[in-house]
Amino acid sequence: MTSKQLSVFIENRKGRLSEVLDVLKENGVNILSMSLADTTEYGLLRLIVNDPALGKEKLSSAGFSSLLSDVMILKIPHVSGSLQQLLKLIEKADINVEYMYGLSIEKAEAYVVLKSSNAVKTEEVLKANGVETISPDELMKM
Repeated sequence: MTSKQLSVFIENRKGRLSEVLDVLKENGVNILSMSLADTTEYGLLRLIVNDPALGKEKLSSAGFSSLLSDVMILKIPHVSGSLQQLLKLIEKADINVEYMYGLSIEKAEAYVVLKSSNAVKTEEVLKANGVETISPDELMKM
């Protein structure tokens, strides 16, 4: 099952990240996880939020370039080696992981946001191996 990730392209300059976060805050969009990658001139901010459609709408209205992407949020045991075991399943199925970052909400479980080269095949592999994914509805309740 896929969830929506909000990606925002921002100039790599002082205060620009804060401006994005202000728009989200002012509109009640709660950030659950984020990743920021930068280049010399621009940054790519990836966000998991409680209401991605509202976040995109409000950011677009404020003049920010943003898009929604399908990602999977996987529930894995919060123990050493569990991420490696998960990655081996995906690798064995000849699927490339494009990027991933952590999402920790509970103490007993860890969550990982993952984007692969083939979401359908990845979901099949994960489901066949008992890896739990988080639905958009479950995510909005977090």
